[in-house]
Amino acid sequence: MQYKMLIDGHWVEARGGGSRAVIDPATESVITSVPFGDGRDAYAAIDAAARAQPAWAQMTAYERGALLLRAAYLIRERIETLAPIMTRECGKPLNEARGEWNAAADLFEWFAEEGKRAYGRVIPARRSHKRLLVLKEAVGVVATITAWNFPAYLPARKWSAALAAGCTVVGKPSEITPMSAMALVNLLVEAGIPAGVMNLVNGKAEDIGQAFLQSPLVNKISFTGSQRVGQILMRGAADGIKKLALELGGSAPVLIFDDVDVESAAEQAVAAKFRNNGQVCISPARFYAQRGIFEEFLEATRARIAALKLGSGLEAGVTTGPLVTAEGRERVESFVADAQTKGANVVIGGSRPQALGRGFFYQPTLLTNVNPTMRISCDEVFGPVMPVSPFETLADGLRQANATPFGLAGYAMTNNVKTAVRVYEGLKFGIVGVNDLVPATAEGPFGGIKESGFGSEGAAEGLLEYLNTKFVSMGM
Repeated sequence: MQYKMLIDGHWVEARGGGSRAVIDPATESVITSVPFGDGRDAYAAIDAAARAQPAWAQMTAYERGALLLRAAYLIRERIETLAPIMTRECGKPLNEARGEWNAAADLFEWFAEEGKRAYGRVIPARRSHKRLLVLKEAVGVVATITAWNFPAYLPARKWSAALAAGCTVVGKPSEITPMSAMALVNLLVEAGIPAGVMNLVNGKAEDIGQAFLQSPLVNKISFTGSQRVGQILMRGAADGIKKLALELGGSAPVLIFDDVDVESAAEQAVAAKFRNNGQVCISPARFYAQRGIFEEFLEATRARIAALKLGSGLEAGVTTGPLVTAEGRERVESFVADAQTKGANVVIGGSRPQALGRGFFYQPTLLTNVNPTMRISCDEVFGPVMPVSPFETLADGLRQANATPFGLAGYAMTNNVKTAVRVYEGLKFGIVGVNDLVPATAEGPFGGIKESGFGSEGAAEGLLEYLNTKFVSMGM
């Protein structure tokens, strides 16, 4: 396994000789050091991608698809090798890491087939001597920037669609968790990806981001990360009128109606909330239980949180790993402290575990008496904190759920069909899960609205993001 940058088919160190340690968040020890470059590496990768793009686009969708299917096969074949790499660098338990790698394989398999369906169309012309055609063509060179919380799935979601469409790629993973992306590129090389078609650079985010923005050879940037960086990219993209896709996170509400089985609802809620230790963009973040079942739901939730096992994701039986960085844990602590100062009650958790002296651990936490003045009510905590509040009516629930500038994901749990329809129509989010708190899948579109960004990934919509529309009017 090569833990290096890939530029024009070659595994390389950073041009400036830089390197950066990758830290195990469960032990705070160094796993390895990887190249850590800058804009020079990015420009070299962009040039390679631009040279390779015409030949890659001219290959048939069937030829590109065969290579992507091979990559999917290799991922599934190597799961037991790949999963520990992810667990060590980002902390999630092995079972979650296996699940993420399988989901990455699903994406490559999906787009290997979906690339064959980049249909154009013939338009009946109003004049007999004309023929009107609509063609779909690859955008060109695509630069991707991905976050640390899903270090294989997020790159796979972008790369598989872009490659299937005939684009070439320069990927930048998070500098916190670069090893999974590097492992994925290793498999693409083994699958036979031509030199320059897939490139990977790791290094200074600002320098590489500026290279992506300033190079006229980059036709599109796809970004998953913070709102602050998304705003920087939007401003920078304006100069070159560069295409963007932004997935900027959210603050997802869950409405739990009084017709549900409370024990089942609590089980699903805890599993979804504490998946990847709450470090999930579409993670349920604000829980609202209808007044009639509020106390029962709170107790059922408390019992299930108490049963979670905190520790290194490599240990058998562990359900909840560490946060990925010390800064991430400090952010969670600040959210809980702010809530307590403003009147929230900690039902369980609320501090660092005394039994775990090393690692960026924080106890899974349940809060009540939450009000709109608290940061946790309106901002993304991105950690293992579950605030639960009551609501009265459907209208009251929708009002509280929609009281956010974010619009990525929203959820509801109900056994009433009329309620389900009214809720999925009323929630103002790009993704809505009804009795499904883990809705992301390769065959479904993923994307937000409002301040959660724009653009879709996955499904047919994800392929279209990497295709330009060309209209041909031909006189006969």
